[in-house]
Amino acid sequence: MAVRIRLKRIGAKNNPAYRIVVADSRSPRDGRFIEELGTYLPKRKSDKFTLDLERARYWVSKGAQPTETVASFIKKASKTAAA
Repeated sequence: MAVRIRLKRIGAKNNPAYRIVVADSRSPRDGRFIEELGTYLPKRKSDKFTLDLERARYWVSKGAQPTETVASFIKKASKTAAA
C-alpha cells in the first residue's frame, strides 16, 4: 500500500481551505484518508498552516511520501520548532 501525505480540499467555491491528511495513494483527493495532520488556509495573511510535526515525522519514518507542498510545510515547521 503506497501511503501519501497530501492536501484534501474542504473549502467553498472561491474560498479554498485544505486539510493535510495521510491517505492511500489510490483513494481520490477528497476521499477516504487514514489520519488528519493539520490544515492549510492559503487566503490568510499569516499563520497559513498548522501541522502536527511529530505525527508527520512518524508517517515519513514508516514510508509515507509527502507531496511537494506538504514537504515544504514539514520543512518550515521543522525550522520553527528548532528555533
